[in-house]
Amino acid sequence: MKKAPILSSPIIGKHISLRLVGVSDAEFIYTLRSDKKAKFLTQTSGGIPAQEQWIESYKKRESAGKEYYFIIQSLEGQPFGTIRIYDFQEDSFCWGSWIIQDDAPSYVAIESALCLYVFGFYTLGFKMARFDVRKANVQVVAFHKRFGARIINEDTLNYYFNLSLEDFKAIPKVFAGFLPANLSYFTNLSKGE
Repeated sequence: MKKAPILSSPIIGKHISLRLVGVSDAEFIYTLRSDKKAKFLTQTSGGIPAQEQWIESYKKRESAGKEYYFIIQSLEGQPFGTIRIYDFQEDSFCWGSWIIQDDAPSYVAIESALCLYVFGFYTLGFKMARFDVRKANVQVVAFHKRFGARIINEDTLNYYFNLSLEDFKAIPKVFAGFLPANLSYFTNLSKGE
């Protein structure tokens, strides 16, 4: 398994940034995960104190480079949601805990996914992304299919997806426009190469 870096600054996108979660984010995260949209995520219990404890435990895994949990926010710091990358294996990572407020700008979903893929593929050096989506979460299933992700398995509740680095490089140009063109690893994507 690769040794992941310790992040000292947020991942900056075109309109958003991904900053590491802190204990002070527990109330925001608990509120998000208590919303009707969170029905497709693992359920939380125990209120804000339990969320604070979970974050404290997570911060140890973050320090060890085993996972990263982010607040998706505007460049000015307004929080919109969360996204997490974890379960690092030899050449792949898993991602999830992706939830965005209903009133967030429309670009937040696309840009947050792109930023996470760039981080996983280019910063961490993985070749494959893995994730699961509840079958009932029809909009998110459709989003991932448009992005080029492939369903590799399914069970009663979930579809299990893969998206390779090569698949990511071939994403439709319309999606590529959601990242800053001045990023060196993005040059080939923005040209559609």
